[in-house]
Amino acid sequence: MASKPNGSIAARMFARKSIAQVQRESATSELKRSLGKWNLLLLGVGCIIGAGIFVRTGSAAALHAGPAVLLSFVVAGIVCAFAGLCYAELSSTLPVSGSAYTYSYTTLGEFVAWIMGALLLLEYGLAASVVAVGWSGYVVSLLADFGLVIPPQFTGPAGYTLMRDGAPVLVDGQTVTTLFNLPAFMICMALALLLVVGVSESAKVNNVIVAIKVSVLAAFIVVGGGIVLSNLPTLVSTNWVPFIPENTGPGQFGVDGIMRAASIVFFAYIGFEAVSTAGQEAKNPAKDMPFGIIGSLIVCTVIYMLVAAIMTLLVPYSTLNVPDPVAVVVDNFGPQWGWLAKIIKVGAIIGLTSVVLVLMYAQTRIFYTMARDGLLPKVFSNVHPRFQTPALNTIVVGIVTAVAAGFFDINVLGDMTSVGTLAAFAIVCLSVIYLRRAAPDLPRGFKVPLYPVLPVLGILSCVYLITTVPLNVLTFFAYFMVGAVALYFVYGLRNSNLQHGETQDDAPDMGEFPGPVIDE
Repeated sequence: MASKPNGSIAARMFARKSIAQVQRESATSELKRSLGKWNLLLLGVGCIIGAGIFVRTGSAAALHAGPAVLLSFVVAGIVCAFAGLCYAELSSTLPVSGSAYTYSYTTLGEFVAWIMGALLLLEYGLAASVVAVGWSGYVVSLLADFGLVIPPQFTGPAGYTLMRDGAPVLVDGQTVTTLFNLPAFMICMALALLLVVGVSESAKVNNVIVAIKVSVLAAFIVVGGGIVLSNLPTLVSTNWVPFIPENTGPGQFGVDGIMRAASIVFFAYIGFEAVSTAGQEAKNPAKDMPFGIIGSLIVCTVIYMLVAAIMTLLVPYSTLNVPDPVAVVVDNFGPQWGWLAKIIKVGAIIGLTSVVLVLMYAQTRIFYTMARDGLLPKVFSNVHPRFQTPALNTIVVGIVTAVAAGFFDINVLGDMTSVGTLAAFAIVCLSVIYLRRAAPDLPRGFKVPLYPVLPVLGILSCVYLITTVPLNVLTFFAYFMVGAVALYFVYGLRNSNLQHGETQDDAPDMGEFPGPVIDE
């Protein structure tokens, strides 16, 4: 029988899993090990390329940074590199499903792990909704090219005036108030069903999607870059002067706006983090996961910089505050490129599909791991006997993601995602510092260079970018965290396997780290 919880509240809150335990749980997992290093790299590329380039770049440029959104990607990329290197070290040391959640459980304790799980709900679940809204924008634009029009009131969030090119869309001389984003809702539910079928099948689909998406982006860079180079002086003087527009208020252009835009586009880099959630399904996690994380980060940063430069040169930044900014740009290639514009829109749609797929996949695996630990109801860890996937878990994630995408504004969803992502990354950087001090001799497949400078810079830069987010979003974040803490004491602390002496394996606690550990 399980032992009753014991010890002080503080000791119970900061109880930790042993490294032996999390590694044994990895070995006894019911999930299939089917992902190699190239699958993991493509998994990361599939998530990173999408939200930043295809969706949020437009609003970041139009509302906050202007042409200097290019510098915002530089800032976000640097901050991302700090966090990415920390993820690479932790994933090579603790190759288990659950990602930052499990890292926190093993280093900083159960309460911090619970907080991380709440942050990852913002990071993955809401990010999938953001990208689904962008997907909807490109679908609507492409269908319009063929004369097919979805009723406009079903193409946006509830209660918003439909906008295009910075102006309200008029139907019969009247503005349109949107009721529900039907395409965004449908893509979330469709991909949830795909994920139920199985991760190996989903990974194969994702590999094809990434190949198509990168090819389309390459065409965009080649054609768009050619147009830019043939008209460079005119385009620079027209669209890049001034390169950094004068500040007009908090977070509106100037250096302040560049930093605000960096917090917007930052969440587009969470693909490398999604790689580390696949620890229990990687064939050789100690070697393959650092390869997937760092490789996908490098590839995607280069692509981001090229595409962002072309976008802001070819069209005025003020026209980009739409869910589908790349569609706005390709429509300005000229009539002779109309056929390519359609192909690029198709590629954007396919690309965003892969982003939603990977984000939803990662969220289901976070819930799966937390349920195995007793912090969420056990139904979230039930594995389908045929498909070997957490089917009910996946359907629930699909419904939540679809409802958020259907009813909420893309900028609100995106800001919420950014705060959760940045806070989670800061905790990951802190975990690396703690683990180095508490277990310096632990075998590590990868080590963060320039330790402890880079992890400290990662924490400070993430906290700074959080402060650039609007107050109403930070207020929501505070309420969300208060609710998460309350739920931990109401449910998590009472049902945790670790608190009751229950584990998924028979490994004794090895006492690798100093601090409170629950007796088993």
